[in-house]
Amino acid sequence: MVVTKLRRQRGASKETLSSLRQLGFTDYEARIYVQLLKVSPATAYEISKAAGVPRANAYAALEALAQRGAVLPVNEEPLRYVAAPPKTLFESISRQTRTLCSDLSAELSALTPADQDAYVWTAHGDMAVQDKIEAMIAESRRSIWIKAADEVIRRHKSSLQKAAGRGVALIVVLFGKDADEFRFNRNCRIYIHESDGTRMGTADNLFTIAVDHQKMLTANTEGDVIAAYTSCAPIVTMALSLIRHDLYIAEIFARFGPQIDKAFGPYLRDIRLSCFTPDQIASFKERTNIK
Repeated sequence: MVVTKLRRQRGASKETLSSLRQLGFTDYEARIYVQLLKVSPATAYEISKAAGVPRANAYAALEALAQRGAVLPVNEEPLRYVAAPPKTLFESISRQTRTLCSDLSAELSALTPADQDAYVWTAHGDMAVQDKIEAMIAESRRSIWIKAADEVIRRHKSSLQKAAGRGVALIVVLFGKDADEFRFNRNCRIYIHESDGTRMGTADNLFTIAVDHQKMLTANTEGDVIAAYTSCAPIVTMALSLIRHDLYIAEIFARFGPQIDKAFGPYLRDIRLSCFTPDQIASFKERTNIK
Protein backbone atom coordinates (compact mmCIF):
# COMPACT_ATOMS: atom_id res chain seq x y z
CA MET A 1 0.00 0.00 0.00
CA VAL A 2 1.43 3.36 -1.06
CA VAL A 3 0.73 6.41 1.05
CA THR A 4 0.62 9.68 -0.84
CA LYS A 5 2.67 12.40 0.83
CA LEU A 6 0.70 15.63 1.14
CA ARG A 7 2.42 18.98 0.99
CA ARG A 8 1.14 22.51 1.47
CA GLN A 9 -1.90 23.06 -0.74
CA ARG A 10 -0.90 26.36 -2.25
CA GLY A 11 -1.43 26.97 -5.95
CA ALA A 12 1.24 28.48 -8.16
CA SER A 13 0.81 32.07 -9.26
CA LYS A 14 0.46 33.04 -12.89
CA GLU A 15 3.93 34.60 -12.61
CA THR A 16 5.41 31.28 -11.46
CA LEU A 17 3.84 29.37 -14.34
CA SER A 18 4.98 32.09 -16.74
CA SER A 19 8.55 31.83 -15.41
CA LEU A 20 8.52 28.07 -15.89
CA ARG A 21 7.38 28.54 -19.48
CA GLN A 22 10.26 30.97 -20.03
CA LEU A 23 12.59 28.16 -18.95
CA GLY A 24 11.18 25.89 -21.64
CA PHE A 25 8.34 24.14 -19.79
CA THR A 26 5.11 23.79 -21.73
CA ASP A 27 1.95 24.95 -19.99
CA TYR A 28 1.00 21.35 -19.17
CA GLU A 29 4.52 20.55 -17.92
CA ALA A 30 4.54 23.61 -15.68
CA ARG A 31 1.15 22.76 -14.18
CA ILE A 32 2.12 19.14 -13.62
CA TYR A 33 5.45 19.98 -11.98
CA VAL A 34 3.76 22.42 -9.60
CA GLN A 35 1.04 19.87 -8.81
CA LEU A 36 3.64 17.22 -7.96
CA LEU A 37 5.37 19.66 -5.62
CA LYS A 38 2.05 19.93 -3.78
CA VAL A 39 1.10 16.22 -3.74
CA SER A 40 3.44 13.32 -4.43
CA PRO A 41 3.92 10.55 -5.29
CA ALA A 42 0.94 10.47 -7.65
CA THR A 43 -0.18 8.50 -10.70
CA ALA A 44 -0.62 10.07 -14.12
CA TYR A 45 -4.39 9.84 -13.65
CA GLU A 46 -4.26 11.60 -10.27
CA ILE A 47 -1.96 14.28 -11.65
CA SER A 48 -4.11 14.78 -14.73
CA LYS A 49 -7.23 15.24 -12.64
CA ALA A 50 -5.67 17.55 -10.04
CA ALA A 51 -3.73 19.71 -12.50
CA GLY A 52 -6.53 20.00 -15.04
CA VAL A 53 -4.48 18.43 -17.82
CA PRO A 54 -6.06 16.02 -20.35
CA ARG A 55 -4.96 12.49 -19.53
CA ALA A 56 -3.30 11.84 -22.90
CA ASN A 57 -1.34 15.09 -22.61
CA ALA A 58 -0.38 14.28 -19.01
CA TYR A 59 1.46 11.11 -20.07
CA ALA A 60 3.45 12.98 -22.74
CA ALA A 61 4.24 15.84 -20.36
CA LEU A 62 5.39 13.47 -17.61
CA GLU A 63 7.68 11.65 -20.03
CA ALA A 64 9.21 14.96 -21.14
CA LEU A 65 9.63 16.09 -17.52
CA ALA A 66 11.27 12.78 -16.60
CA GLN A 67 13.76 13.14 -19.47
CA ARG A 68 14.88 16.55 -18.19
CA GLY A 69 15.04 15.32 -14.58
CA ALA A 70 12.15 17.44 -13.34
CA VAL A 71 10.17 14.41 -12.16
CA LEU A 72 11.16 10.90 -11.14
CA PRO A 73 9.00 7.79 -11.74
CA VAL A 74 8.73 5.56 -8.66
CA ASN A 75 6.97 2.23 -8.06
CA GLU A 76 5.75 -0.05 -10.82
CA GLU A 77 2.20 -1.04 -9.90
CA PRO A 78 0.83 1.50 -10.55
CA LEU A 79 3.54 3.90 -11.75
CA ARG A 80 3.77 7.07 -9.67
CA TYR A 81 5.85 10.22 -9.94
CA VAL A 82 7.56 12.63 -7.56
CA ALA A 83 8.92 16.10 -8.36
CA ALA A 84 12.61 16.91 -8.25
CA PRO A 85 13.43 19.44 -5.49
CA PRO A 86 13.26 22.96 -7.02
CA LYS A 87 16.71 23.96 -5.80
CA THR A 88 18.34 20.87 -7.31
CA LEU A 89 16.40 21.16 -10.56
CA PHE A 90 16.99 24.84 -11.24
CA GLU A 91 20.64 24.81 -10.22
CA SER A 92 21.09 22.03 -12.77
CA ILE A 93 19.22 24.02 -15.43
CA SER A 94 21.31 27.08 -14.58
CA ARG A 95 24.59 25.17 -14.97
CA GLN A 96 23.51 23.62 -18.25
CA THR A 97 22.29 26.97 -19.58
CA ARG A 98 25.51 28.76 -18.61
CA THR A 99 27.61 26.10 -20.31
CA LEU A 100 25.45 26.16 -23.43
CA CYS A 101 25.48 29.96 -23.62
CA SER A 102 29.24 30.08 -23.09
CA ASP A 103 29.87 27.55 -25.85
CA LEU A 104 27.47 29.29 -28.23
CA SER A 105 29.00 32.68 -27.45
CA ALA A 106 32.46 31.43 -28.34
CA GLU A 107 31.26 29.66 -31.47
CA LEU A 108 29.06 32.47 -32.81
CA SER A 109 31.46 35.28 -31.97
CA ALA A 110 33.61 34.06 -34.82
CA LEU A 111 30.71 34.87 -37.16
CA THR A 112 30.17 38.42 -35.84
CA PRO A 113 31.16 41.22 -38.24
CA ALA A 114 34.01 43.42 -37.06
CA ASP A 115 31.86 46.58 -37.03
CA GLN A 116 29.35 45.39 -34.43
CA ASP A 117 30.54 48.12 -32.05
CA ALA A 118 28.87 50.71 -34.27
CA TYR A 119 25.37 49.55 -33.31
CA VAL A 120 23.11 50.70 -30.48
CA TRP A 121 21.15 47.84 -28.94
CA THR A 122 18.03 47.96 -26.80
CA ALA A 123 16.71 45.95 -23.86
CA HIS A 124 13.04 46.01 -22.92
CA GLY A 125 11.51 45.26 -19.53
CA ASP A 126 12.85 45.57 -16.01
CA MET A 127 14.36 42.08 -15.81
CA ALA A 128 16.22 42.36 -19.13
CA VAL A 129 17.54 45.83 -18.29
CA GLN A 130 18.69 44.91 -14.78
CA ASP A 131 20.36 41.74 -16.09
CA LYS A 132 22.27 43.78 -18.67
CA ILE A 133 23.45 46.24 -16.00
CA GLU A 134 24.55 43.35 -13.79
CA ALA A 135 26.48 41.82 -16.70
CA MET A 136 28.26 45.10 -17.45
CA ILE A 137 29.28 45.49 -13.81
CA ALA A 138 30.51 41.88 -13.66
CA GLU A 139 32.57 42.36 -16.83
CA SER A 140 34.20 45.61 -15.63
CA ARG A 141 37.96 45.55 -15.21
CA ARG A 142 39.12 49.15 -14.73
CA SER A 143 36.32 51.65 -14.20
CA ILE A 144 32.59 52.11 -13.69
CA TRP A 145 31.01 55.56 -14.04
CA ILE A 146 27.37 55.99 -13.03
CA LYS A 147 24.79 58.75 -12.86
CA ALA A 148 21.60 57.58 -11.17
CA ALA A 149 19.25 57.77 -8.21
CA ASP A 150 20.15 55.94 -5.03
CA GLU A 151 17.15 53.60 -5.13
CA VAL A 152 18.18 52.43 -8.61
CA ILE A 153 21.86 52.00 -7.76
CA ARG A 154 20.86 50.14 -4.61
CA ARG A 155 19.56 47.26 -6.74
CA HIS A 156 23.15 46.70 -7.90
CA LYS A 157 24.90 47.54 -4.65
CA SER A 158 26.28 44.06 -4.03
CA SER A 159 27.75 43.78 -7.54
CA LEU A 160 29.27 47.27 -7.35
CA GLN A 161 30.82 46.48 -4.00
CA LYS A 162 32.41 43.33 -5.46
CA ALA A 163 33.72 45.33 -8.41
CA ALA A 164 35.26 47.95 -6.10
CA GLY A 165 36.77 45.12 -4.07
CA ARG A 166 38.60 43.73 -7.11
CA GLY A 167 40.09 47.16 -7.84
CA VAL A 168 37.60 48.70 -10.26
CA ALA A 169 37.48 52.51 -9.88
CA LEU A 170 33.90 53.60 -9.16
CA ILE A 171 32.66 57.14 -9.88
CA VAL A 172 29.02 57.95 -9.10
CA VAL A 173 27.00 61.14 -9.54
CA LEU A 174 24.23 60.42 -7.08
CA PHE A 175 20.65 61.59 -6.86
CA GLY A 176 20.36 61.01 -3.14
CA LYS A 177 21.61 62.27 0.20
CA ASP A 178 23.98 59.60 1.53
CA ALA A 179 27.22 59.34 -0.42
CA ASP A 180 28.73 57.02 2.20
CA GLU A 181 26.25 54.27 1.32
CA PHE A 182 28.15 53.61 -1.92
CA ARG A 183 31.64 54.55 -0.78
CA PHE A 184 32.81 50.96 -0.34
CA ASN A 185 36.55 51.65 -0.27
CA ARG A 186 39.17 54.05 -1.58
CA ASN A 187 38.32 53.11 -5.15
CA CYS A 188 34.94 54.84 -4.84
CA ARG A 189 34.33 58.54 -5.56
CA ILE A 190 30.73 59.54 -4.88
CA TYR A 191 29.36 62.99 -5.73
CA ILE A 192 25.94 64.26 -4.65
CA HIS A 193 24.28 65.82 -7.69
CA GLU A 194 24.54 69.62 -7.39
CA SER A 195 25.42 69.01 -3.72
CA ASP A 196 21.72 68.47 -2.95
CA GLY A 197 20.79 65.26 -4.77
CA THR A 198 17.26 66.31 -5.73
CA ARG A 199 15.92 64.81 -8.95
CA MET A 200 14.65 67.51 -11.27
CA GLY A 201 13.13 66.22 -14.50
CA THR A 202 12.61 63.24 -16.78
CA ALA A 203 16.33 62.96 -17.53
CA ASP A 204 16.95 62.41 -13.83
CA ASN A 205 14.94 59.19 -13.99
CA LEU A 206 17.63 57.66 -16.16
CA PHE A 207 20.30 55.20 -15.09
CA THR A 208 23.50 55.88 -17.03
CA ILE A 209 26.56 53.68 -16.71
CA ALA A 210 29.86 53.59 -18.61
CA VAL A 211 32.27 50.68 -18.11
CA ASP A 212 36.01 50.68 -18.80
CA HIS A 213 35.59 53.70 -21.11
CA GLN A 214 34.48 51.17 -23.74
CA LYS A 215 30.73 50.61 -23.38
CA MET A 216 27.73 52.41 -21.93
CA LEU A 217 24.07 51.94 -21.14
CA THR A 218 21.32 54.40 -20.35
CA ALA A 219 17.93 53.23 -19.13
CA ASN A 220 14.58 54.74 -18.35
CA THR A 221 13.77 53.19 -14.98
CA GLU A 222 10.20 54.39 -14.52
CA GLY A 223 7.09 53.39 -16.46
CA ASP A 224 8.06 51.58 -19.65
CA VAL A 225 11.52 50.30 -18.67
CA ILE A 226 13.82 50.36 -21.68
CA ALA A 227 17.58 50.70 -22.11
CA ALA A 228 19.94 51.51 -24.95
CA TYR A 229 23.51 50.20 -24.82
CA THR A 230 26.49 50.33 -27.13
CA SER A 231 30.25 50.15 -27.56
CA CYS A 232 30.18 52.88 -30.20
CA ALA A 233 33.09 55.14 -29.24
CA PRO A 234 31.44 58.55 -29.86
CA ILE A 235 28.36 57.60 -27.82
CA VAL A 236 30.46 56.17 -25.00
CA THR A 237 32.45 59.41 -24.98
CA MET A 238 29.21 61.40 -24.80
CA ALA A 239 28.04 59.36 -21.76
CA LEU A 240 31.38 59.84 -20.05
CA SER A 241 31.23 63.58 -20.76
CA LEU A 242 27.73 63.78 -19.27
CA ILE A 243 28.88 62.15 -16.04
CA ARG A 244 32.15 64.07 -15.96
CA HIS A 245 30.43 67.46 -16.30
CA ASP A 246 27.93 66.57 -13.56
CA LEU A 247 30.93 65.68 -11.41
CA TYR A 248 32.36 69.15 -12.11
CA ILE A 249 29.06 70.80 -11.24
CA ALA A 250 28.82 68.82 -7.99
CA GLU A 251 32.27 70.01 -6.94
CA ILE A 252 31.47 73.63 -7.93
CA PHE A 253 28.22 73.55 -5.96
CA ALA A 254 30.00 72.14 -2.92
CA ARG A 255 32.31 75.17 -2.87
CA PHE A 256 30.20 77.99 -4.31
CA GLY A 257 26.63 76.90 -3.58
CA PRO A 258 25.38 80.14 -1.93
CA GLN A 259 26.81 82.33 -4.71
CA ILE A 260 25.27 80.09 -7.39
CA ASP A 261 21.87 80.20 -5.69
CA LYS A 262 22.08 83.97 -5.48
CA ALA A 263 22.95 84.32 -9.16
CA PHE A 264 20.55 81.78 -10.66
CA GLY A 265 18.04 80.93 -7.92
CA PRO A 266 17.81 77.64 -5.99
CA TYR A 267 18.36 74.48 -8.07
CA LEU A 268 19.56 76.69 -10.97
CA ARG A 269 15.96 77.80 -11.31
CA ASP A 270 16.44 80.61 -13.83
CA ILE A 271 18.60 78.50 -16.16
CA ARG A 272 16.37 75.45 -15.98
CA LEU A 273 13.07 77.27 -16.46
CA SER A 274 14.47 79.04 -19.51
CA CYS A 275 14.99 75.78 -21.41
CA PHE A 276 12.64 73.21 -19.83
CA THR A 277 9.51 71.98 -21.61
CA PRO A 278 6.14 72.78 -19.98
CA ASP A 279 6.02 69.26 -18.48
CA GLN A 280 9.54 69.62 -17.11
CA ILE A 281 8.70 73.03 -15.65
CA ALA A 282 5.68 71.55 -13.86
CA SER A 283 7.79 68.67 -12.54
CA PHE A 284 10.53 71.07 -11.39
CA LYS A 285 8.07 73.24 -9.46
CA GLU A 286 6.43 70.20 -7.90
CA ARG A 287 9.73 68.69 -6.74
CA THR A 288 11.23 71.94 -5.42
CA ASN A 289 8.08 73.77 -4.22
CA ILE A 290 9.30 76.75 -6.22
CA LYS A 291 6.55 78.83 -7.83
